[in-house]
Amino acid sequence: MGLLKEVLLLPAAPVRGTGWVLRQLVAEAERQYHDPGVIQHELRALAQELDDGLIDEAEFDRREDELLDRLEAAREQRHRGL
Repeated sequence: MGLLKEVLLLPAAPVRGTGWVLRQLVAEAERQYHDPGVIQHELRALAQELDDGLIDEAEFDRREDELLDRLEAAREQRHRGL
């Protein structure tokens, strides 16, 4: 029965493969989004933008708050073991 099922589902293989690739991409994006090292790198880059005059204090504060919230959530997630 397994072989027959695979033969019948063969035309859908590209769709199933695409779904698998998309799931892998989403998982990697979420891993990077919640990676404390990545977030700390983004904080350093943000501070550099402020130092270079590319953004003002208000923009820095807004984006810094978002990054710090992400960092706190990432640390809580790691602490819970998720």
